[in-house]
Amino acid sequence: MEGITEPVPTWLHTALRRAVLDHARAERRRSFAPLVHVGTPGGSEAVFALTPDEPSDHALRTDLVAALVRRTVLPSAEPIVWLTRPGDLTVQDHDLLWLSAARAACAEAGRPLTLVVVTRTAWRDPRSGVGRVWKRLRER
Repeated sequence: MEGITEPVPTWLHTALRRAVLDHARAERRRSFAPLVHVGTPGGSEAVFALTPDEPSDHALRTDLVAALVRRTVLPSAEPIVWLTRPGDLTVQDHDLLWLSAARAACAEAGRPLTLVVVTRTAWRDPRSGVGRVWKRLRER
């Protein structure tokens, strides 16, 4: 099975919880442009803002993710790719487009792929369906 599986490793659970918390603090609007993040939540990361005319070409999206991976990942670190967007966690078309690009970019770099979709209250892996939801997320 591809993607995150249960039980979620503690280090990954902590990192993805941080991604949700940071997103909830940073984005208060109902409608906002989705962002593609690569790196470590709460640490070093590179971000690409998606516009209404986001890249429609698979090769261009792959090149963008590859550039973000090269910018942020240390030789021994596993990249985490997360897409922050409004709405619920049902899988949307652009989630799958960016998943495909991230899969290709990480394969070219010889790195494993961890990709999740993040909202203000939750994260979810679009490949496996594994995720977490919080009603009241607080700093620990």
